Amino acid sequence: MERDKSSLLEEAHAEFNNKNFKQAEELYTQFIKSCNETSKCDTNDLAVAFNNRGQIKYLRVDFYEAMDDYTSAIKVNSQFEVPFYNRGLIRYRLGFFEDAESDFRKVLELNSNFEDARQSLEQTRLDREEKQRRGY
Repeated sequence: MERDKSSLLEEAHAEFNNKNFKQAEELYTQFIKSCNETSKCDTNDLAVAFNNRGQIKYLRVDFYEAMDDYTSAIKVNSQFEVPFYNRGLIRYRLGFFEDAESDFRKVLELNSNFEDARQSLEQTRLDREEKQRRGY
């Protein structure tokens, strides 16, 4: 059974990397369900599956569903900085600047060399200040 899960995850990654997102999403969902049913999954693998499924939803512009997957990835592995970054990007795009700042700060706390997060944090601060100056 364990081998089945790892091959399922490998296949999902391959489809994701080949930009076959519909197939990848289905495989990630199967992997996540399998993990939830047996509770026998590597937390890093499960977090990556949630994160990557979130990426597919992000590309489809299903921002709230994507944020749910990023949040699930964070719950599974709170030391994995990528879903914090991805969720922060969506929060930024939706205008939730304080939440975005919090996510980007967490990324930098986990990985101080994450340059995109540093730049995103700075842009978020500037946009939040501009929004406050304009009074909305």
